[in-house]
Amino acid sequence: MRYFKLFLFVFLSITSYAQSTINGSFVFGGLTRTYSFYVPAMYDGTQAVPLILNLHGYTSNGTEQSFYANFKNIADTAGFIVVHPEGTIQPGTTTTQFWNVGFFGSNVDDVGFLTALIDTISAHYAIDPSRVYSTGMSNGGYMSLELACESSRFAAVASVTGSMTNVMANSCNPAAPIPVMTIHGTADGTVPYNGNSSSISADSVINFWVNRDGCVPSPSITSVPDIVTTDGATAEHYVYATCQNGVTIEHFKILNGAHTWPGAPVIIGTTCMDFSASKEIWRFFSQYSNPSASLYAMKKPMVKCYPNPFSEQIMIDAGEEQIESVILTNLRGEELPIQMEGNKISTNHLSDGMYLLTLRTSNGTQKLKIMKRSDK
Repeated sequence: MRYFKLFLFVFLSITSYAQSTINGSFVFGGLTRTYSFYVPAMYDGTQAVPLILNLHGYTSNGTEQSFYANFKNIADTAGFIVVHPEGTIQPGTTTTQFWNVGFFGSNVDDVGFLTALIDTISAHYAIDPSRVYSTGMSNGGYMSLELACESSRFAAVASVTGSMTNVMANSCNPAAPIPVMTIHGTADGTVPYNGNSSSISADSVINFWVNRDGCVPSPSITSVPDIVTTDGATAEHYVYATCQNGVTIEHFKILNGAHTWPGAPVIIGTTCMDFSASKEIWRFFSQYSNPSASLYAMKKPMVKCYPNPFSEQIMIDAGEEQIESVILTNLRGEELPIQMEGNKISTNHLSDGMYLLTLRTSNGTQKLKIMKRSDK
């Protein structure tokens, strides 16, 4: 309730954003990271809604992933917000975007960025912290599984045509059982179903999570009805329903399926059209909430900002914590430029009124309601 009340004044002032795609950016780890997100028409800020990260594949981008996976129609009826973050540029290239799951010798902290992105959107919209999910295509599928390994922020994850690297599988240590869905084609020539020198097989990914989540290793297997007989592919659905903490593991094995997203527009390669991967992912996600979300919400950094109200400047006292990013927004959720020197923010360019200051530190994220009053 404290979380909800703190942001209610923001939520009620941004209903004009409903059913729209919004672009944003912030600096994280010394890099400007960009993203867009879709707000369904039914969103009015009066209750917290789920959030889905939809991560693009290697060489792709958020716009293409938004079109390809197309969660917008589902969001319009189910009422969740879906965000399409952008990866960073692969070293040695000028435009090739990727997620850092151990390839290319990168040291980009994408787990940290995506965690900060959750906090950033939560600063402007009523996001239910117990219903945050991640899915993705190919490299974005790898990244979603990496998030399951490293972060406690997610209620469930799903990977389409992705896998786990050998290093990821050997080092993965989730804090608690987490529901996982994977979708993979047996004729995938980009991320082979049977694995390769850098990644484990699709069956090994499932076995990893079955073991990690303490599931009974005997799934129920059903054939997905072959509704579209001309698509060149069929599918089997594996469900491991008896696991610890009430989670399940699911796998769609696409027989003769290529490196494609079932139900998506056929761009290249054999695409199973007998079911919608996006609808199945939401059906899977919608069953789960994250029991540790409330515990996370209690771990807030103790950052002080003064004076408040302020007139010409704001001083930030983070104690021994390291400030990683500072974001200032108005009550419409619009990010504003800041002039910061050391721990001082100049506010001469701001009009009188109420603002929201979001500070990410080494210990988490804090949001503060601040007011400028020139006669202070």
